[in-house]
Amino acid sequence: MPGEDTLQRAQAGDGQAFRELTEPYRRELQVHCYRILGSIQDAEDLLQETLLAAWRGLDGFEGRSSLRSWLYRIATNRCLNALRNGARRPERPVFVPEVTLPEPTRHGDPSWLEPYPDVLLDGLPDGELGPEARYESKESVSLAFLVALQHLPPRQRAVLVLRDVLGFRAAEVAGMLDSSEDSVTSALKRARATLTARMPETDRERAPLPRSSRERKIVEDFSRAFESGDVDAILALLTEDVWLTMPPLPLEYQGHAATGHFLATIALRDGRRYHLIPTYANGQPAFGAYLIDPGTPILRAHGVLVLTLSGDRISALTRFMDNSLLPYFGLPRTLRS
Repeated sequence: MPGEDTLQRAQAGDGQAFRELTEPYRRELQVHCYRILGSIQDAEDLLQETLLAAWRGLDGFEGRSSLRSWLYRIATNRCLNALRNGARRPERPVFVPEVTLPEPTRHGDPSWLEPYPDVLLDGLPDGELGPEARYESKESVSLAFLVALQHLPPRQRAVLVLRDVLGFRAAEVAGMLDSSEDSVTSALKRARATLTARMPETDRERAPLPRSSRERKIVEDFSRAFESGDVDAILALLTEDVWLTMPPLPLEYQGHAATGHFLATIALRDGRRYHLIPTYANGQPAFGAYLIDPGTPILRAHGVLVLTLSGDRISALTRFMDNSLLPYFGLPRTLRS
């Protein structure tokens, strides 16, 4: 950890000293912004805003709190301002289905949630979590957790992340949000209740460990079945109550019948085939999907597909159609067959 001399040099305008001060927190601050905003692209923007605000305001840092807490205060309030002002990426592409989609099991809310590459989660400092944290770092970036977070009002979302994910004390959070401890406690109680109601009951405790041989087998079996267009083989790998979703579309399909019908008539219709490149997102197995066109050697990107495992089965298929996300996973827009 940089010492007092580094802080003084940074406050005197030394950019290298400032980088030494803030670099240890850069990755966790980006993940923090991602949890609140649900978008890796917005999280990167807000991280840059946070660092710029910290650089400009470093003279006002008096050391009454840790530098880490001070940076989280700036980042949290920047994220809250973005949510309250509706300043979310206006240039987001609108996904228009190529064909009419089947009637869903239910209509949800449009969600701009984006997947987060695991490579950016490597080295997250669980050791930095406070004693009151209720979630491990990677558990709190799972898709199920983030989907539930999206249903919280901005302030409740921030309070829950600061208290239950990062483990800051109520007094610290009150200071970050210029609020009272009672107000923070009340917001946390309401947020926990909503999260409990929204979080699906899955058998993730019995799910294979990440990158274990059990997980690899499920992933390889799914990839083989999907690439060959074998709907029955895909369904054999899914739980009976599996969910199929495609953010930002507010359409949700549940169960073998609805999922199988969607795969057969939409995703794999007319003999469509894909090439899947394995990756990881949000601590879960994922793929970059590429549509094969028999008339050309070029395979074009077709989004990111994330699997949620429960026991020895797949309990959710989440398809993100925005191809602009692929570079974050180190994946190209096109491939040659």
